[in-house]
Amino acid sequence: MKNFLIIGMGEFGKHIAEELDRLGNDVFIIDKEKVKIEELSDKFHDTFIGDCTKSGVLKELGVSAFDMCVVAIGEDFQSSLEITAQLKELGAKYILAKASSEIQCKFLKMAGADETVYAQRDIAAKLAVKYNASNVFDFIELGDDYSIYEFMVSRWTGKTIQELDVRNKFNINIVAIKNPNGEMAVPDAKYEFSQGDHAIVFGKKKDIDKLAKKI
Repeated sequence: MKNFLIIGMGEFGKHIAEELDRLGNDVFIIDKEKVKIEELSDKFHDTFIGDCTKSGVLKELGVSAFDMCVVAIGEDFQSSLEITAQLKELGAKYILAKASSEIQCKFLKMAGADETVYAQRDIAAKLAVKYNASNVFDFIELGDDYSIYEFMVSRWTGKTIQELDVRNKFNINIVAIKNPNGEMAVPDAKYEFSQGDHAIVFGKKKDIDKLAKKI
């Protein structure tokens, strides 16, 4: 369980706060608009109404005690910059800031953000990868070079992992199998693929792209 401070209860801030809460974390929400906090008061015990650009508001909250501070203000970039800089100065452990453009990402990092999220770009990139190959169901980027992909592998039905030898042929690893019921398993080399199986694979993006064209 971690402690999160979410600043700004727009759509992005509200959704990330609700999901973090659902996952069992301690979530503290803040917004300068009273009505937004009142609408969420039944869901969150720790709430605060205040303008985080004002001197002293963030200091009063003790931001260094949170595992992560999320600046979820997208419509007022000047405020996002000011709040991010204040969080950094006050010793925030990790700052995630929402951006609305590539240039905003750069400025937020200059102001002290450890990570930025540009939803339109991130969603577009994920959809492009997913629909580029009809057998890709999901993927997770791990840095600039490595990724985890979920493939539907109907062409592998009846073959074992050992027979396919994808580690030597494509330089990737099969880390899990998901059956049609959604159940996950960590397979050994003798695992034989069944109809409807999905393979979860790990490797460099360029190697996985080569594999995708083969299956």
